[in-house]
Amino acid sequence: MAEKELSSDLNATAVKKESNGTITFASEVIATIAGLAAVDIKGVAGMSGGFVDGIVDLLGRKNLTKGVKVEVGKEEVAVDVAIVAEYGIPIPDVAENIQTSVIKAIETMTGLKVVEVNVSVQALRIEEPKKVEAREAKAAARAPKPPRVK
Repeated sequence: MAEKELSSDLNATAVKKESNGTITFASEVIATIAGLAAVDIKGVAGMSGGFVDGIVDLLGRKNLTKGVKVEVGKEEVAVDVAIVAEYGIPIPDVAENIQTSVIKAIETMTGLKVVEVNVSVQALRIEEPKKVEAREAKAAARAPKPPRVK
């Protein structure tokens, strides 16, 4: 179909025709849905806004659309997601989980068909041993201590 052309315009909208009229989705709405779905996956340290002077800009939940690019058509959507992965978790598994989650979220929430989800791993987050030790110490401090006397 010629109507399934994709557009990467930030102001582009996806249109879903219903029996009572049409529903339009701004590309930023679709990008937000994709970002929320991606950031909740185990192994995703954060969304990547891209390289700035060789440094990856880690973004939290405040601006999920920075690491997400969408192309919208009249009935279909393509998504590119840029992430920072956590070291030690198999990246192919993380990427596959992101793809599944993003497709399910967008298709469920909008009714639009997702034709592809491309995952770009921009960097790895490696936790420093001191931070790991500090986190383990805090967890141990919170653990209930057995009574000293009977």
